[in-house]
Amino acid sequence: MIRAATAADMPTIARLIRMLAEYEKLAHEVVFDERELEAQLFGPRPAAEVVLAESEGTVVGFALFFQTFSTFLGKPGIHLEDLFVLPEHRGAGHGKALLVHLAKLAVQRGFGRFEWSVLDWNEPAIGFYRKLGATPMDQWTVYRLTGEALAQLARG
Repeated sequence: MIRAATAADMPTIARLIRMLAEYEKLAHEVVFDERELEAQLFGPRPAAEVVLAESEGTVVGFALFFQTFSTFLGKPGIHLEDLFVLPEHRGAGHGKALLVHLAKLAVQRGFGRFEWSVLDWNEPAIGFYRKLGATPMDQWTVYRLTGEALAQLARG
């Protein structure tokens, strides 16, 4: 079962984000304040949405996503920021169910794209995505500004 998360799910969402970061060997980058994250997800103007996968009443995975926009298509899209299924529940269809749910949302909302990034060493995920028909955007390189570099550019 896939359901929309609520503010009451914040402790679970925070735990799953930390578990994803551990899996991706990026735990050192997790610095969010849980109350601030809750405000960003469930406040008056949510920056992102979260859906949870449940099995027998227990949350076993999540997807965090937000709206993007394609000037080429002239339509919004969905960017999947995080997808994670607990290791002991992988292979049972929860990841696919989360992706199917998001694809349905994109279609229902009239969006033109559904996209995400994957670490280049994550062969299990890459294989899974290819089986679903997703194609890598190998000609694109992601750039990011954070911390002091972001602040410095903002200063002009």
